[in-house]
Amino acid sequence: MPPCREAGRSWILGCAGSGWIDPPLHGASLAAGLSGAPVAAAGRVAAAVAGPRPALSQPRDDRYWLTRGDVLKAASKFPEAMAAYEKAIAASSSNLIKANQAPSGPLKPEQAIPAPPLELPTATQLQASGVQGLSLEQALAIAFASSASLQAQRDQVAANLASLQAALGTWWPRISAVASGGSGQSGTWLNAPVGNGGLGFGPQFSPNGLATPGGGTTAGAFSVPSGGGAYLNQSQSQVQAGLELQYALLDFARSPSVQAARARLRSARNSYAASLRALQLQVSEAYYRLQQADQTVRIRDAAVRNDLLILQDTEDLRRAGLVPRLDVLRRRSIEASDQEQLIQALADRAVARRQLAVLLNLPPQLTPAASDPIALQPRWPLDLETSLLAAYRGNPELEAILATRDALARNSSATAAGLLPKLSLFANAGGSAGNTNQFDATVSNGGCCGATLIPVQNNNGYTWSVGLTLRWLLFDGGTTAGQARSLAKQADATAQQYAEQRDAIRLRLEQAFFNHEASLAKLASARRALAASLEAFRDVRLRYQAGLSSELDLSNTQERLIGALVSRLNATVGVNISYAQLLRELLPVPRDPAAPLTPQLQLAPGQQP
Repeated sequence: MPPCREAGRSWILGCAGSGWIDPPLHGASLAAGLSGAPVAAAGRVAAAVAGPRPALSQPRDDRYWLTRGDVLKAASKFPEAMAAYEKAIAASSSNLIKANQAPSGPLKPEQAIPAPPLELPTATQLQASGVQGLSLEQALAIAFASSASLQAQRDQVAANLASLQAALGTWWPRISAVASGGSGQSGTWLNAPVGNGGLGFGPQFSPNGLATPGGGTTAGAFSVPSGGGAYLNQSQSQVQAGLELQYALLDFARSPSVQAARARLRSARNSYAASLRALQLQVSEAYYRLQQADQTVRIRDAAVRNDLLILQDTEDLRRAGLVPRLDVLRRRSIEASDQEQLIQALADRAVARRQLAVLLNLPPQLTPAASDPIALQPRWPLDLETSLLAAYRGNPELEAILATRDALARNSSATAAGLLPKLSLFANAGGSAGNTNQFDATVSNGGCCGATLIPVQNNNGYTWSVGLTLRWLLFDGGTTAGQARSLAKQADATAQQYAEQRDAIRLRLEQAFFNHEASLAKLASARRALAASLEAFRDVRLRYQAGLSSELDLSNTQERLIGALVSRLNATVGVNISYAQLLRELLPVPRDPAAPLTPQLQLAPGQQP
């Protein structure tokens, strides 16, 4: 390959020096193959794609371009053009430049602690923009620990566990302590319009039934004259306490209720496991998209810088009378268009960073950046049929539906049991104590009522009882039976949900499988296209400098080279994303939220059927 500088010019797109490092395939890079035999290199790439791919160790950095410092050093004789380019990019948007700043260092665990769930970010937090780099494994570990949706699933599992414990408690008796107490006061007016002297009950009831020592008569002890009355006040205080026991000896709804609670717990745990799989895929896709955005920015940035250098050369050739003015205008148009694409690439990378931050539930003042270089995932080790069978086996999404179906069936049985008799044992025992005060007693018109008045009276006692209660709902207008039928129909409907989910899993897996195979094939094609585009660009820029080729040929060749770079990048990311999608369907995950989680980026040999 020619050096990166020729005739005083730096042709960045045509440079294939040490700054261009291709992701290795079976340990051989494409740049190495270009130095001597591009056709043979392409054949090795195609053979590698067709055969098995071992896991890559120590992946190399895939920059695609010279570093920024190398480019500026090579273009030192064009400071005005580079300064104008830097100024144009900086003027595009200060917020855009701020969102695309380089990471200040690796992300520390204490920096990833999420904000409280019910707290909104402050203006200070939103203005702060700390960019920290993290690896894919670190991103997955943070997501598993901090994801808001995953924490909601954990809480749901805990809620269903508590419901199961509550259902199990129905097998035990209910013992309650009861107590009551109170105090009050009352006033009583008594009046006898008709006396009791005419009843003939003897002298004790007659108004003159008893003789006095002086020879007269007096009323009997129980005589009440007509119109006699009395008034008194009374205050009472009373306290009662005891124990009550209730126990269902015969309850046909108890067993199905417990079984329904167990099924709901299984469903929640399987939903949690399915959420783990989905979250790993979401984080992996977001991370790969961020890597793709990073590389796209590098490609677009190098394209613009290359445009400026070519534009300078074109202007020099125009002043020498070797090319028409049209070439200069076309180069200026191309440079402006490439600047637009660079600005959009910066915006896409800022959005990709924020999407990853949302999935990781990072603090509002923190922005993540991808620190891992792009490393090609190996070929999926299973064929399509084996992958499908393994995806169906123990799939938490399908098991969650089956558990939900079981819970609905058990709930239907528990509801229908409401029409059956229920026998319960009850027992209670307790004691009571009271105090009665009677005061302010007065009489009128001779008094009345003859009751014995006790000023202060205390009383206490105890009570106990044991018995059985039988409750049998004979008629409720069909309410209970209708509820039971509704739950049974809901259980039947889950069978269709199971079939729908089964088909969705197959579609997802087949789509990922075919896309994975296509991405591997496209990667081989993209590498062959890139090799040819590099050679073509090197030839056409030499011909253009010699006046043997037009600027239009140079522009078309440059555009094809950039397209080949983008195609190789997209194919590489496509391989990784489709592998993550396949892994999602077979990834072993725990059902217990308390179990440890270890990010797994490849299907382990022991997990293959």
